[in-house]
Amino acid sequence: MLKVRIVNKSKHEHPSYSTGSSAGMDLRANLDSTVELKPLERMLVPTGLFIELPAGYEAQIRPRSGLAIKKGITVLNTPGTIDADYRGEVGVILINLSDKAVTIEDGERICQMIVSSHETVEWQVSGTLNETERGAGGFGHTGVK
Repeated sequence: MLKVRIVNKSKHEHPSYSTGSSAGMDLRANLDSTVELKPLERMLVPTGLFIELPAGYEAQIRPRSGLAIKKGITVLNTPGTIDADYRGEVGVILINLSDKAVTIEDGERICQMIVSSHETVEWQVSGTLNETERGAGGFGHTGVK
């Protein structure tokens, strides 16, 4: 199990997994009062959380499927990345893609955070790439059926 240092300046519990097999931990809005997101409006929502990830790890901020399907709320820069050297407050950019105003309440679970390892790339300059069956095909080259 990976140990990650956290400073929780919110009024809420630490991020946690909803079930034993959940990949993401729910993060909560840390608000002084309820806020309203109008249709197509975006807002940086504070969490009151500060984390210290070890080198070689990142945290990804992803939407919660329930908020997306029920209210049209999603995370704008999905997935948002928190780098290991960032020490500021974790903020979540929410956007309302519905046609109705939506309220966000203090303590509401607004997104999920997944912590994972990543590789650092060292480029190997080359004049050619190995051939594959797919080649340069992309953006729907396999059709829809």
